Amino acid sequence: MATCSDATDVDADQFICSTFNQSTVIQLNVTYSSKWNYSSVISLPEQVLLPAEATSVSFNVTANDVGQVTTYLHCNNSDLNSLSVRIRFMVVHSNVLSVIGEVIGWVYFLAWSVSFYPQALENWKRKSVVGLNFDFLALNLTGFIAYSVFNIGLFWVPDIKEGFLKKNPNGINPVNANDVFFSLHAFLLCVVYISQAAVYERGGQKVSWMALLLLLIGWTFALVSLFLAVAKQITWLDYLYYFSYIKLAVTLIKYVPQAYMNYRRQSTEGWSIGNVLLDFTGGTLSILQMILQSYNNGEDDYPQPHLAEDNTHQSQFPNGLNCSPTCFPHSIKINVQICNVQTANKVQLSQ
Repeated sequence: MATCSDATDVDADQFICSTFNQSTVIQLNVTYSSKWNYSSVISLPEQVLLPAEATSVSFNVTANDVGQVTTYLHCNNSDLNSLSVRIRFMVVHSNVLSVIGEVIGWVYFLAWSVSFYPQALENWKRKSVVGLNFDFLALNLTGFIAYSVFNIGLFWVPDIKEGFLKKNPNGINPVNANDVFFSLHAFLLCVVYISQAAVYERGGQKVSWMALLLLLIGWTFALVSLFLAVAKQITWLDYLYYFSYIKLAVTLIKYVPQAYMNYRRQSTEGWSIGNVLLDFTGGTLSILQMILQSYNNGEDDYPQPHLAEDNTHQSQFPNGLNCSPTCFPHSIKINVQICNVQTANKVQLSQ
């Protein structure tokens, strides 16, 4: 069984298929392998012949063992070469485990998303935010602003997406639609918390000077980085990475003020236990998914990945085509449809 995805973020309806006037010899150049010898993962044909006037060609790939291999297509046709086509092969232990992993992913996504509501409901019921630490609110808001900026940039801004693929030719864009939804949803709920803090009883609480200092450092860092990006001293992709560092730093420290406040008061009144339980559930399922995927993809016994000597194609995040046979060896027939792209020089792969 094989499933395919195009090597770019361009939608399928943006591709216009065309033919070539002469026969084309296509070679599969391996640029990444999770094992030292890629042939221990899959067996590839030495070359594939695309007949003249043809829009597709089929070739057999045999899966030998669990692992990942990424190839770039090179041929004697300059027009096709300019498209820089890549195919990712992933051989897993079981398709069932892959489905279970996806289900777990959606469950923890929902758990994390829903985890924001118990606190808002608790505040509304009590008409009070006493017990909810304002340092936590301020840090959490900053963290999700940074997370949203990172996700929006890598998901929606074409120049940044192109920059990521240039920097990581074998890479996969780490941001999906659900990541964007989660970060924006979390940001809006943080705004709801702060709105509640503005109108409900707060017991004279305010943001501490330490939290204000940390926020000042974070936003000064973001502002200086912005000037550097505008001046082209750093790339916009690097600028987004700096926002991800802000989010990481916030995540590491944001619960400390709340935990200290609970300890000092000897009470968790005002701090929703539902939020904690759902957050813990999401985190536990996330770790479970990583363990499951690590076993299924064979990553628990991967040696140092082999990267081909072609430096223009080196990356540790392969992407492209996903092959998932459940037993070995299996012969997989893959149909590659050659297309021209209106807005990006890429090729779509279809099963």
